[in-house]
Amino acid sequence: MTNLAQKLSLALFLTLFGAATVLAQTNAYVANINDNTVSVIDSATNTVIATVPVGQNPITVAVTPNGAFAYVANQGSHTVSVIDAATHTVIATVPVGLTPWAIAMTPNGAFVYVANQNSNTVSVIDTATNTVTATISVGVQPIGVAVTPNGAFIYVGNSVDNTVSVIAATTNTVSATITGLSSPANLTITPNGAFAYVTNRGNNTVSVINTATNTITATIPVGVSPTFLDTTPNGAFVYVSNFFSDSVSVIDTATSTVIALVPVPNLPTGVAVKPDGTLVYVASLNGGAVFVINTATNTVTSSIPVGNGPAGIAFPTRAPRAVDPIDSLIAQVQALIAGGSLTQSQGDALIGKLHEIKTKINNHQTAAACNQLSSFINQVQGFINNGSLTASQGQPLIDAANAIKSSLGC
Repeated sequence: MTNLAQKLSLALFLTLFGAATVLAQTNAYVANINDNTVSVIDSATNTVIATVPVGQNPITVAVTPNGAFAYVANQGSHTVSVIDAATHTVIATVPVGLTPWAIAMTPNGAFVYVANQNSNTVSVIDTATNTVTATISVGVQPIGVAVTPNGAFIYVGNSVDNTVSVIAATTNTVSATITGLSSPANLTITPNGAFAYVTNRGNNTVSVINTATNTITATIPVGVSPTFLDTTPNGAFVYVSNFFSDSVSVIDTATSTVIALVPVPNLPTGVAVKPDGTLVYVASLNGGAVFVINTATNTVTSSIPVGNGPAGIAFPTRAPRAVDPIDSLIAQVQALIAGGSLTQSQGDALIGKLHEIKTKINNHQTAAACNQLSSFINQVQGFINNGSLTASQGQPLIDAANAIKSSLGC
């Protein structure tokens, strides 16, 4: 990583987390919907180290990035339980909307978003006070929610009106509505933030949404009634539980194809990839167990007995990674190509410039890098002027390039 990237990444990290080192934990939390408990799995030993009583019919879990607290959506009691990981006890109970189904944590651990199925709302919990600070109206019967890695947007799957609502975190309002889904359920977003994957229970597919354009770019056939899913830390694969097929589909994100089908018995539900990417944990609703898949072989290597009716499962939310700003710009351009806003040749021209800029920065050719950044900005502005890009698509590229110029002292 270049000095520039190190400086920018360090600034981002300190802004979000402070100077103290955050030690991520590797415990998995499993919501057992039929016995009102959460099982805590030590993934180093694949054993249950605690069983925590929570509210009625817990279904999904989100964990803070440092592993200190777990937030559990309780369908039956219309609440969220807050578990202290150090003591394995509930320290707060937060009332939310009717039938909370899905829950997601922002990457900085500051807020939790809860999709309330029968209220058609999303509750926003401030984790500093464990109170609801906003309630957002979305589509009909929301049952899936995911937050982009930069924390800027929240994607909500609305199962009855076949839409995905996109919430802008800065205002907690719906900024876009994506149509063309079929009973959408849960979502996962790639680590670079470029794509959201949504399970469609209505037609047994997974839709791929380009987050730069909020359009569907691919539809991938999987098993029967796909429900939960998660992405590997490198963004290369998405694991999807097929509820009525007793299987997990493995999607190659580069080709948008299923490359493996892993048998998992007794109604597989929640899916969570271990933070190091080596294992995938899948809850078996009728099996009372969590099955462990080795990602190197895509085979089940063990099963862990848990509570009655394991549903959602989660590891600590992934904190923002150190990202080279040039690589981030390249990913944004690639997303615009994938969404059809830029042609391949237009995108390649911009990406070529960015690779040249990165080389010049690495070779300490600051003046040349500054000139190339200006050229990149002018080319993006040209695409805005000729209608290839909208201002909302092009301006973030320009702003990012100007930020790099400022860091270089251009």
